[in-house]
Amino acid sequence: MSRRSVVRGRADLKLPKRHAPVKSSDKELFTGSLAPADMRALSIEEEIGTQVRRFRKALDLTVAKLGAAAGISAGMLSKIENGTISPSLSTLGALAKALNVSISSLFAESEERRDCSFVKAGQGLRIERRGTKAGHLYDLLGHSLAGDIGVEPFLITLKQDAQPYTNFRHGGVEFIYMLSGKVRYRHADGTYLLEPGDALFFDAAARHGPEELIEAPMQYLSIIIYPRQ
Repeated sequence: MSRRSVVRGRADLKLPKRHAPVKSSDKELFTGSLAPADMRALSIEEEIGTQVRRFRKALDLTVAKLGAAAGISAGMLSKIENGTISPSLSTLGALAKALNVSISSLFAESEERRDCSFVKAGQGLRIERRGTKAGHLYDLLGHSLAGDIGVEPFLITLKQDAQPYTNFRHGGVEFIYMLSGKVRYRHADGTYLLEPGDALFFDAAARHGPEELIEAPMQYLSIIIYPRQ
């Protein structure tokens, strides 16, 4: 079987070369994935902007509200968050005060720091979602802390009294990996029988959800990936 025939319906998809040369500085990042390997270091302005945005979102503040609290315009704050201007020390002080953090915390930590979330078995955060009332239990197993892409991994358990629910709909894409039980899952106008080891990857903007609960106990991993606003 040729490499091109492995990807059904995408004969024009260019796969990464198996023995493509890799720069020595990129070797530790090379995985064969199609994800970009560009790990360009941020400028000081970009580091500050990233931190300001992270603190603002953590406080659920809009650009306009934080700008007003710090005494600067929303336009200037947007430029600071985007790293296109170098804010003065007095502006940084005003932002730090409005965010209730120290000025030093507005400077990103070492480049070696990367977001990491660790959850022990059975200690996922139980959260409420639309499907909860239908007997669907959601345990959040981690969360991306920064960046332009949000990732939410859930362990979903369907209780004995669970009811089918096919009206989930949200931005981004979703990946499902079946762990136990048997479920017929609907996505748009198609249905898929999911058994242990089966995987389903789809555009989450279409209505989706478990349509038929066939065999208990039913449990699957759901990973939702979406662009941050």
